[in-house]
Amino acid sequence: MNFDLTDDQLAFRDAARAFAEKAMAPHAAEWDAEHFFPVDVIREAGDMGLCGIYTPEAQGGMGLSRLDTSVIVEELAAACPSTAAYITIHNMATWMVATFGNDHVKEAIAPRMTSGEWLGSYCLTEPGAGSDAGSLRTRAVPDGDDYVLNGSKVFISGAGSTQMLVVMARTGAPDSGARGISAFAVPADSEGIHYGKAEEKMGWNSQPTRQITFENVRVPAKNRLGDEGEGFRIAMKGLDGGRLNIATCSLGGAQAALLRARNYMHERQQFGQALGGFQALQFKLADMATNLVAARQMVRLGAYRLDEGHAEAPMLCAMAKRFATDACFDVCNDALQLHGGYGYIREYPLERYVRDLRVHQILEGTNEIMRMIIARRILEPGVAEAIQ
Repeated sequence: MNFDLTDDQLAFRDAARAFAEKAMAPHAAEWDAEHFFPVDVIREAGDMGLCGIYTPEAQGGMGLSRLDTSVIVEELAAACPSTAAYITIHNMATWMVATFGNDHVKEAIAPRMTSGEWLGSYCLTEPGAGSDAGSLRTRAVPDGDDYVLNGSKVFISGAGSTQMLVVMARTGAPDSGARGISAFAVPADSEGIHYGKAEEKMGWNSQPTRQITFENVRVPAKNRLGDEGEGFRIAMKGLDGGRLNIATCSLGGAQAALLRARNYMHERQQFGQALGGFQALQFKLADMATNLVAARQMVRLGAYRLDEGHAEAPMLCAMAKRFATDACFDVCNDALQLHGGYGYIREYPLERYVRDLRVHQILEGTNEIMRMIIARRILEPGVAEAIQ
């Protein structure tokens, strides 16, 4: 068992860190304050291959592992968790298009997404079907060489500023559940697509979030991903990696917060000594560092198991998402507390990290849903033994 990163992974990490420190970190506070979506920077990331990190090379991606991806994304998130999170959502959508699309999709759509020329949005959640994705109501009805799409999606990252939508819609009977869902690559400017207002959010302000309404939108049948009825399976496969991605974004934010807290404890004087001289605060910093390392190891274990196709990879991804997003939010919150009143003002980035990381406990399946996934699997015979 070797916990060291490979030479390639160290090179990926260093390149991602250099890009993040130059192109993202100096502007992150401004993007947050002005609710600015840095499309040009994201496309610059695409020039480095970061818009198709784990998409197959045949479709223009880098073809890296999920473990490699985690190493890269953590560095991006240390600079700006919100922008890094959008980049991971784009990567998930791109991987789904390139993996499950037919030859037309792989040749005409996937390379433009891996390059960053086209940005993507992932459209699963609906107003009445958040955690219960199997009950979604958006419908796609065959009509000649097309499907006609009607319905709505909510909380869609990048909506209104992206070029391709990966949409989950019901092609089966209304009571067909998860078995009646199919996936489609839908051009974002198709006639009949309407975008709602940009939501005012607690965090994640460097990426727009909107509702999308589909009104008799015609989608070519050749843009379907996989066979009819495979959409829910495709969505869940995407979300295994997506949960690791969001957990990794939490790692990056927490690592940045930990470093700032450590430096502040050296610099700040109270009662005649540096904060680092107070044992109670030393203990706080020790717990922060310990929980961050534990979270990172869980994420990397989940990524490793997903790469090797382990039977329990979905559960381990859910575990990593649940633990890392909770633990890393606490690290950021504790770092803010260690800064006292300064942590609460926007001159320091701690309050932004807290706001950005809070949503990670909700999206890609709430942490309550992660507990359900884990518990149901652990109750199965032999599973608890299999992860020993």
